[in-house]
Amino acid sequence: MASQDYAAPNKSIDAQALINDAPLSKYQWMIAIICFLIIFTDGIDTAAMGFIAPALAQDWGVDRSQLGPVMSAALGGMIIGALVSGPTADRFGRKIVLAFSMLVFGGFTLASAYATNLDSLVVLRFLTGIGLGAAMPNATTLFSEYCPTRIRSLLVTCMFCGYNLGMATGGFISSWLIPTYGWHSLFLLGGWSPLILMVLVIFVLPESYRFLIVKGKNPEKVRKILNHIAPTQVQNATAFHVPEEKTETAQKKNVFGIMFSKPYAKGTLLLWLTYFMGLVVVYLLTSWLPTLMRETGASMERAAFIGGLFQFGGVVSALFIGWAMDKFNPNRVIAIFDGVSKSMLVNSVNRKIEKK
Repeated sequence: MASQDYAAPNKSIDAQALINDAPLSKYQWMIAIICFLIIFTDGIDTAAMGFIAPALAQDWGVDRSQLGPVMSAALGGMIIGALVSGPTADRFGRKIVLAFSMLVFGGFTLASAYATNLDSLVVLRFLTGIGLGAAMPNATTLFSEYCPTRIRSLLVTCMFCGYNLGMATGGFISSWLIPTYGWHSLFLLGGWSPLILMVLVIFVLPESYRFLIVKGKNPEKVRKILNHIAPTQVQNATAFHVPEEKTETAQKKNVFGIMFSKPYAKGTLLLWLTYFMGLVVVYLLTSWLPTLMRETGASMERAAFIGGLFQFGGVVSALFIGWAMDKFNPNRVIAIFDGVSKSMLVNSVNRKIEKK
């Protein structure tokens, strides 16, 4: 692999080909760990309201039906954050968007710990959601750029397991943290964690090399990054390039125009539908499972622990799915597992109805 001629006569290196052929370096593992921790804290903050809800309802004396807006506020903010962050990162860079998003969801999660009524908490959770929605896709995209194509699906899936682990950890921790220190304590933990991690993002995490190349930034910046991955191959390079589409469509349309253009419209809609239906189930159970368990007579500790177990199950399956996507047709793998999971959920609901 080291003998491959990456550079053209003008000494311009294909950065993506270099990463594809080089063995995984410690630098790439460092990027993986930081992005994993970003997704991990994102998961804790996303699921926090579900674990806090039973204690909050008891503390404030509110009915379960009044918690609906609070439960969904962060999800509404996540939609805006996800839609806005992509074009913003394409213009200013993924690293700065990541750091700012962590400042947003960390800061507003801290503020949520001091909320005094449902109305203020709805606003704070909505603003938190904007940061949460911006952090996840940018962390995932940034890490995927540094993954070799041959094992990209597996590595990205393992990194993304941090989201489910964060949700699960939030449940396990809250099972003893909330009864001991109150519901505010989970918000404090979920707020300080991303703010501390933001320091690593600013000073350690590299910018997207693809962004630097496409925007025509100083090649020396790209060299310093790639030197950590394949120092021998980049030492004589004078420029870097990546395989980018230079079509007339791409030049005339913005990112949403490209997504819904003829070559991509069908895939975009199918992926959106699959992701939407998956998140409906995940967020519905994450938000309401602890509260419903509490109303069946389970203790607050047990309700939070069971909510954490639900998320932990997603980690186990995700590891196998990531491996399968690298070995087989990824579209079919997603379709099969999505169909199986939804069938199991429907059967579970039907059995509960029959028992009643």
